[in-house]
Amino acid sequence: MEDSKKTRWRAAGLIALGAVLATAVALKTKQYLEGPTAEPKPPADGGGLRIDATDAVLVSKGKALYAQQCAACHGANLEGQPNWRERLPSGRMPAPPHDASGHTWHHPDALLFAITRNGLVPGVTAPRGYESDMPAFAGKLSDNDIVAVLAYIKSTWPEKIAAAQREVTAQAGNRR
Repeated sequence: MEDSKKTRWRAAGLIALGAVLATAVALKTKQYLEGPTAEPKPPADGGGLRIDATDAVLVSKGKALYAQQCAACHGANLEGQPNWRERLPSGRMPAPPHDASGHTWHHPDALLFAITRNGLVPGVTAPRGYESDMPAFAGKLSDNDIVAVLAYIKSTWPEKIAAAQREVTAQAGNRR
Protein backbone atom coordinates (compact mmCIF):
# COMPACT_ATOMS: atom_id res chain seq x y z
CA MET A 1 0.00 0.00 0.00
CA GLU A 2 2.84 2.40 0.84
CA ASP A 3 4.50 1.79 -2.53
CA SER A 4 1.33 2.76 -4.41
CA LYS A 5 1.11 6.00 -2.38
CA LYS A 6 4.73 6.80 -3.23
CA THR A 7 4.07 6.05 -6.88
CA ARG A 8 1.03 8.37 -6.88
CA TRP A 9 3.03 11.13 -5.18
CA ARG A 10 5.87 10.74 -7.69
CA ALA A 11 3.40 10.83 -10.58
CA ALA A 12 1.74 13.94 -9.15
CA GLY A 13 5.14 15.57 -8.74
CA LEU A 14 6.12 14.78 -12.32
CA ILE A 15 2.80 16.15 -13.59
CA ALA A 16 3.32 19.34 -11.58
CA LEU A 17 6.88 19.68 -12.88
CA GLY A 18 5.62 19.16 -16.43
CA ALA A 19 3.02 21.88 -15.93
CA VAL A 20 5.65 24.29 -14.63
CA LEU A 21 7.94 23.56 -17.58
CA ALA A 22 5.07 23.90 -20.07
CA THR A 23 4.16 27.27 -18.53
CA ALA A 24 7.76 28.43 -18.72
CA VAL A 25 7.99 27.46 -22.39
CA ALA A 26 4.67 29.17 -23.15
CA LEU A 27 5.77 32.37 -21.40
CA LYS A 28 9.12 32.38 -23.18
CA THR A 29 7.35 31.83 -26.52
CA LYS A 30 4.93 34.66 -25.77
CA GLN A 31 7.84 36.95 -24.87
CA TYR A 32 9.60 36.04 -28.12
CA LEU A 33 6.50 36.61 -30.24
CA GLU A 34 5.69 39.94 -28.62
CA GLY A 35 9.18 41.22 -29.36
CA PRO A 36 11.66 43.03 -27.15
CA THR A 37 10.46 45.07 -24.20
CA ALA A 38 11.62 48.60 -23.43
CA GLU A 39 13.52 47.40 -20.36
CA PRO A 40 15.27 44.05 -19.99
CA LYS A 41 13.58 41.84 -17.42
CA PRO A 42 15.64 40.06 -14.78
CA PRO A 43 14.93 36.33 -14.48
CA ALA A 44 12.16 35.45 -12.00
CA ASP A 45 14.64 33.90 -9.59
CA GLY A 46 17.14 36.74 -10.08
CA GLY A 47 19.76 34.20 -11.17
CA GLY A 48 22.96 35.80 -12.45
CA LEU A 49 21.57 39.24 -11.69
CA ARG A 50 24.00 42.16 -11.23
CA ILE A 51 22.34 45.35 -9.96
CA ASP A 52 24.06 48.60 -10.92
CA ALA A 53 23.99 50.97 -7.96
CA THR A 54 25.81 53.64 -9.99
CA ASP A 55 22.92 54.18 -12.44
CA ALA A 56 21.56 57.55 -11.23
CA VAL A 57 18.20 57.19 -13.00
CA LEU A 58 17.65 53.70 -11.58
CA VAL A 59 18.70 54.80 -8.07
CA SER A 60 16.40 57.83 -8.17
CA LYS A 61 13.44 55.68 -9.23
CA GLY A 62 14.34 53.15 -6.52
CA LYS A 63 14.51 55.82 -3.82
CA ALA A 64 10.96 56.95 -4.59
CA LEU A 65 9.67 53.36 -4.69
CA TYR A 66 11.49 52.51 -1.44
CA ALA A 67 9.78 55.48 0.27
CA GLN A 68 6.37 54.25 -0.95
CA GLN A 69 6.73 50.50 -0.47
CA CYS A 70 9.52 49.71 2.01
CA ALA A 71 10.14 52.59 4.42
CA ALA A 72 7.11 51.80 6.61
CA CYS A 73 8.85 48.62 7.81
CA HIS A 74 12.53 49.11 7.02
CA GLY A 75 12.70 52.81 7.98
CA ALA A 76 12.90 56.03 5.98
CA ASN A 77 16.68 55.97 6.40
CA LEU A 78 17.03 52.20 5.88
CA GLU A 79 17.54 51.82 9.64
CA GLY A 80 15.13 48.90 10.16
CA GLN A 81 12.86 48.36 13.13
CA PRO A 82 14.11 48.73 16.71
CA ASN A 83 15.67 45.62 18.22
CA TRP A 84 15.66 43.95 14.81
CA ARG A 85 17.72 41.01 16.09
CA GLU A 86 15.18 40.11 18.80
CA ARG A 87 12.00 38.12 18.11
CA LEU A 88 8.65 39.83 18.35
CA PRO A 89 5.92 38.35 20.59
CA SER A 90 4.61 36.64 17.43
CA GLY A 91 7.92 34.77 17.17
CA ARG A 92 8.80 36.57 13.96
CA MET A 93 11.75 38.89 13.46
CA PRO A 94 11.40 42.68 13.04
CA ALA A 95 12.35 44.21 9.69
CA PRO A 96 16.15 44.48 9.49
CA PRO A 97 18.02 47.58 8.39
CA HIS A 98 19.22 47.86 4.82
CA ASP A 99 21.97 50.32 5.65
CA ALA A 100 25.54 49.29 6.44
CA SER A 101 24.57 48.22 9.97
CA GLY A 102 22.36 45.39 8.71
CA HIS A 103 23.06 42.15 6.91
CA THR A 104 21.49 42.92 3.53
CA TRP A 105 24.91 43.48 1.99
CA HIS A 106 25.97 39.94 2.98
CA HIS A 107 23.67 38.53 0.27
CA PRO A 108 24.11 38.35 -3.53
CA ASP A 109 21.90 40.42 -5.81
CA ALA A 110 19.97 37.35 -7.00
CA LEU A 111 18.95 36.43 -3.45
CA LEU A 112 17.97 40.02 -2.58
CA PHE A 113 15.86 40.12 -5.74
CA ALA A 114 14.21 36.76 -4.98
CA ILE A 115 13.41 37.75 -1.38
CA THR A 116 11.90 41.07 -2.47
CA ARG A 117 9.96 39.56 -5.34
CA ASN A 118 8.72 36.37 -3.66
CA GLY A 119 8.99 37.12 0.07
CA LEU A 120 10.93 34.94 2.47
CA VAL A 121 10.08 31.44 1.30
CA PRO A 122 10.92 28.70 3.83
CA GLY A 123 13.40 26.25 2.40
CA VAL A 124 14.21 28.55 -0.53
CA THR A 125 15.18 32.04 0.68
CA ALA A 126 14.76 31.33 4.39
CA PRO A 127 15.34 28.37 6.70
CA ARG A 128 12.69 25.64 6.63
CA GLY A 129 9.78 26.47 8.92
CA TYR A 130 10.72 30.17 9.08
CA GLU A 131 7.80 32.58 9.24
CA SER A 132 8.17 36.20 8.26
CA ASP A 133 6.15 39.35 7.85
CA MET A 134 8.11 40.15 4.66
CA PRO A 135 5.54 40.25 1.85
CA ALA A 136 6.13 39.26 -1.74
CA PHE A 137 6.22 42.32 -3.99
CA ALA A 138 5.72 40.46 -7.29
CA GLY A 139 2.13 41.69 -7.47
CA LYS A 140 2.92 45.25 -6.38
CA LEU A 141 6.18 46.07 -8.16
CA SER A 142 7.50 45.06 -11.55
CA ASP A 143 10.78 43.18 -11.68
CA ASN A 144 12.45 46.35 -12.92
CA ASP A 145 10.97 48.32 -10.01
CA ILE A 146 12.42 45.75 -7.59
CA VAL A 147 15.83 46.12 -9.24
CA ALA A 148 15.52 49.91 -8.87
CA VAL A 149 14.73 49.64 -5.14
CA LEU A 150 17.71 47.34 -4.63
CA ALA A 151 19.93 49.72 -6.64
CA TYR A 152 18.88 52.54 -4.31
CA ILE A 153 19.60 50.47 -1.19
CA LYS A 154 23.01 49.42 -2.55
CA SER A 155 23.84 53.03 -3.50
CA THR A 156 23.76 54.05 0.16
CA TRP A 157 26.47 51.63 1.31
CA PRO A 158 30.04 52.77 1.95
CA GLU A 159 32.42 51.65 -0.82
CA LYS A 160 34.08 48.97 1.33
CA ILE A 161 30.71 47.31 2.02
CA ALA A 162 29.53 47.79 -1.57
CA ALA A 163 32.73 46.09 -2.79
CA ALA A 164 32.21 43.18 -0.39
CA GLN A 165 28.62 42.75 -1.63
CA ARG A 166 29.75 42.86 -5.27
CA GLU A 167 32.23 40.07 -4.44
CA VAL A 168 29.47 37.99 -2.80
CA THR A 169 27.34 38.51 -5.92
CA ALA A 170 30.23 37.53 -8.22
CA GLN A 171 30.97 34.41 -6.20
CA ALA A 172 27.31 33.38 -6.26
CA GLY A 173 27.22 33.89 -10.04
CA ASN A 174 30.30 31.75 -10.48
CA ARG A 175 28.62 28.83 -8.69
CA ARG A 176 25.83 28.65 -11.26
